[in-house]
Formats: sequence, structure tokens, C-alpha cells
Amino acid sequence: MERFLDPLQERGLSYYYLTRIVYMYEAAFKNIDDTLWKDAGCSSELDYIEQTSWILFLKYLDDYETDKANSALLNGQIYNSILSDEFSWTTWATPKSSDGKLDYNAALTGDDLREFVNFKLFPYLKQFKVSADSANTLEYKIGEIFSEISNKLQSGYALREVINKIDELSFLSNDDKHELSSLYEDKIKNMGNAGRNGGEYYTPRPLIKSIVKVVNPVIGETVYDGAVGSAGFLCEAYAHLRGSKELSASEYEQLQLHTLYGKEKKSLAYVIGIMNMILHGIEAPNIVHTNTLGENIADIQQKDRVDVVLANPPFGGKERAEVQQNFPVATSETAYLFLQHFIKMLKVNGRCGVVIKNTFLSNTDNASVSLRKQLLEECNLFAVLDLPGGAFIGTGVKTVVLFFEKGKPTENVWYYQLNVGRNMGKTNPLNEKDLAEFVEMAKTQQLSDNSWLVDVATVNKDTWDLTVNNPNTVEEVDNRTPQEIIAEIEQLDVQAAQALQAIKELL
Repeated sequence: MERFLDPLQERGLSYYYLTRIVYMYEAAFKNIDDTLWKDAGCSSELDYIEQTSWILFLKYLDDYETDKANSALLNGQIYNSILSDEFSWTTWATPKSSDGKLDYNAALTGDDLREFVNFKLFPYLKQFKVSADSANTLEYKIGEIFSEISNKLQSGYALREVINKIDELSFLSNDDKHELSSLYEDKIKNMGNAGRNGGEYYTPRPLIKSIVKVVNPVIGETVYDGAVGSAGFLCEAYAHLRGSKELSASEYEQLQLHTLYGKEKKSLAYVIGIMNMILHGIEAPNIVHTNTLGENIADIQQKDRVDVVLANPPFGGKERAEVQQNFPVATSETAYLFLQHFIKMLKVNGRCGVVIKNTFLSNTDNASVSLRKQLLEECNLFAVLDLPGGAFIGTGVKTVVLFFEKGKPTENVWYYQLNVGRNMGKTNPLNEKDLAEFVEMAKTQQLSDNSWLVDVATVNKDTWDLTVNNPNTVEEVDNRTPQEIIAEIEQLDVQAAQALQAIKELL
């Protein structure tokens, strides 16, 4: 007899199930970090997420292949596995006995496991980079990932512990993937806060979501990030497009395969970006492992151009002279090279939201002036979001977000100065509520105490200076003479002494 549940019962069971998933996955990730912390080969959050990522990826691949095989079976078809049986997860990582539990007699551990992973598994997976049909296939991504990273776990017993914990995780349901993606984002965030160069991989997600909302990509457009990092912009663009309307089968296929594109230079970021997109639901991410700036922008053709660019390129870096030769405005500042690349990559009427240091708006060097001139003459810089210090935790860098549309010159620039009313840090990070007013006001370029318009006709054509200068802020001028200031200080000293004496008498 079929059992029916009323909506409240269904909701209760769903909540119980989700809570159980959250608890189980959080516990698993904590145990994994504890194990990695104890291993001599892992010394930082960067190592933790790298090592978690490659093992997590292989578990995902096993669940992915299981799902594809089951679907093929239901349709009377045969699915050919990507990995040979010897290197499948269920063979080398977690062979099971008839009761479904780990078969400790068959499972490798200790030195045997470490040697298998280092000298058999990784070399086998690397060769997919050569044998894959194209760079857009999952096979190629496998080869690329395992060509760029290595197993850093020195203890085979620690590796066995991590594998066992990751085997408890599942990628088969949307709830599973959603929770895993949230926890993975937390790991990326922790890595960004860990110091060293971790911060370059993490852009605050509330800021990314707000940028995506303002640029507003739609189904049928292509979205590109040439400095993809942990793929936060592409993941949020995917979520935005998925939630924009009810997608047809062809639209969903287009979103999966022909919408989101990225490039990344660094190995760790490439692996993290791939894994992050997979966890957000993109089965075979179109991320290419390459130095974007190594490509001459003169070679970019119409077929290469995109509708939307969303990015937070690295700034403060230095590129070699031969790389600078790929750009009309030669400069060693990586962010300026990326800005030229993004303008070139956009189709006419294409839109961009890009984070950049606020000094770009005012620097007087030739490259800065030339780029501002190009931006205003070739694009409509329709908005500048001025972010407060502390928006990027731990960096100490003040930034702005430039929003522009290619194909027509700028007439007016709408500025919005974000005032959150508090000091931001790890315990008080930027949130979506902070940016809600900006997102809403950007639709109509509304004027307020925190927003204003600048007519480009009034901009100095020698410097093209675009410095954020809020005309609504009235500076208080202290008109007191030095003698008056000294007298007031002396009066305050007398009052303080009297208060101290009163306290002593009470005691």
C-alpha cells in the first residue's frame, strides 16, 4: 500500500534529511582537514584544498560515471567508462565486500597506497591530456588536472583516512551537490583569508552576485572570465542564468556546454576552479589552463568574442617585456593588460563588470591615462562602484568595480560610493544586504547622498582623471586659531583632572 505524506510531514522529512546531510558533510570536511594538518606534506590552507580537490574530483568522477552508466542501461544503451577498471574509484580507492563495507583485505593502504597513487594512478590520469579528442572534453580536464598537481600526502595511512572520508560524500542528488558546493566555497574562503597568495583566488561572493545582477547575462549570451581563479564569477553566472527562467532542454544544454568560458594561468587555481564549477552543476567546465596575457590581442577574431565579461584580474603583478608586447598599451601592471584584453574580447554591445584597484582612476602614468582614454572613447562606462577598505579581507587594497558596454563612447559616469557603516573584517565581512541598494539604484542610475553623475565633457582631456569624488560630502573646516585650540585642550585637561579627583574622593 502506497504511503502518502501531508505537506508538513514532507517538509519535516526534507528538513531532517538536509540537516543530516549538512552535519555529515561538515563533519567529513573537518575530519579531512584534521588529517591533512597532521601530515608532514601539507602545511597550509592552500595545501588542504589542493589535496582535498584531487581526491574529491575522483570521487565525483566515479559518481558521474555510475550515473551515466545507469542512464544508458535504462535507455538500452552501453556506456563506455572513461577510466579503465584498474583505476576506477571502486577498485583502487574503496573496494567493497558483499555487505557494502570497505574490504580491508583488498584496499591498499600505507606505502602500498602511496606508491600506487604516485607511480601508477597519476601517470595514468596525466595521459588523458594527450589522448583526449579536444580540450572541451572531461577526459582532457582529467589529464590537465593531474598534469599540474601531485599527491603531497607523505603518509599512506593519512591518505587512506582521507579517501575513506571522501567516499562518504555523494554527488548523485542536487541536495548533495548544493551542500558540497557550499562547504567547498567555505574552504576557498578560508584559503583566501590564510595569507600568502591565497587572497588572489577569492572574491567575496556577495560582491560577485551583485556584479552579476547588474551586468545581467541572459540565456543565449556567452560569459567569459580570463582570470578565472576559483571560478566564482562563472559559478554565480550559472546560478543566475539557471534561475532567470524555466529552461527548455536545448537552453539547458546550451548553458551547460556553450555559455561559460574561462582561462587560468596557475595550476592550483585551475584545479579549484574546475572542481568548484563541477560542484555547482557544470559537468565539463570550459576552462583552459593557459596564460591569458600570453596571447596577442591582435589575434582575437570576431568568432572569439563574447557577450559578457565578469572578472577580478590579479593586480600588482608584473609581466615580462615579451608579454607586454602583446598589447597596444605596454605596461607591467597585470590588471591593465587584462583590461585591454577584456575590451578586445567583448562583442559590440557586450557588457563587462571588472574589479580593479581604485588608483586606476587617478594614476598619472602614461599607461593609466591611455587606458582611461580608451575606456571612455570606445566604451560606455555606465557605472563605477567604489568599495570601502576591508571589502577584500586581508589585502588592504582599495578597489572599484567598473561596469561598461562596448561600442559607444561614455557621456555620463554614474558613481556609487558604498558606505556600510562599520569596519569590515573576518567577523564583519561584506554581505548582500550591504550591496542591495547599489544593485537597485544602478537600474536607473538614481542620485542620492552616495551616488552622483559625472559628465564626461567636464573631465580633463589631458589626464582623463576619474577619481571618486563625492560632491555630496561636505568637508568640515576647522576655523579655530591655534590659540583657541590650545585653550580648549587645556580646558579639557582641567576637566579630566577634576573628574579623576572626584573618583579618588569616592574611593
